[in-house]
Amino acid sequence: MFVHIVFWRLRDDAENGQSKEANARLMKARFEAMRGHLRGLVRLDCGIDISRNADSADVALYTEFEDKAAYEEYYAHPLHLDIMGFIKGVRSERRVADYDA
Repeated sequence: MFVHIVFWRLRDDAENGQSKEANARLMKARFEAMRGHLRGLVRLDCGIDISRNADSADVALYTEFEDKAAYEEYYAHPLHLDIMGFIKGVRSERRVADYDA
């Protein structure tokens, strides 16, 4: 099992002109739409922060893959490349952790 976790803080002045909240909802919907379309994706959870404190991220992604090869396929998949392009225009910060479980 390979785990990929990402946390993002979103920009107040996103390139698309949308609010943080609207962009967080768009990210969540787009990630959740990937379910069932990627070989080796075992679990995908995307959540929008509700604590809204100075230390929190705005959006979190938790994914589990059968193995690192499945993660690498996901990373290069057109659905992922598309959402990465979107996120680059709305994020101010990104943190990631990948590990074998």
